[in-house]
Amino acid sequence: MIPNLVNIGGVWKVLPPGVHEATFSDIERCFVTNERRKTLYEGLLRGCQSLKSAGCALVYLDGSYVTEKPTPGDFDLCWDPTGVDPTELDPVLLDFDNRRRNQKQKYGGEFFPSSARADGSRTFVDFFRTDRDTGKEKGIILIRL
Repeated sequence: MIPNLVNIGGVWKVLPPGVHEATFSDIERCFVTNERRKTLYEGLLRGCQSLKSAGCALVYLDGSYVTEKPTPGDFDLCWDPTGVDPTELDPVLLDFDNRRRNQKQKYGGEFFPSSARADGSRTFVDFFRTDRDTGKEKGIILIRL
């Protein structure tokens, strides 16, 4: 279930601190509020289907998509590599060149292995839980594929 967004002092309301488990239906109901958000949601579904086909069971969703920002630029997602067969994975999901340009073109968002280091010290799961504008803790969404 997705909780109500809260103001932590940044530009947009965000998820309250914590890891909030949700289904795709929950995400659609809460965040697909206009055509831009619908397009991003469809790319999220396609990317997650590719991950699931390769054996991924768990992803974390973040970025301006899960805020009150009316027209987010993209979404940010990190995926648990446990059980993933890299030979079955869409190679675009492992292409981090040019600020993940190919990922954004194909799916509308960015995909990172959750165990990778986002800033040299924190994994992406931990990195996603810090608001970029305020440095305060915020929430992310967990999706079981």
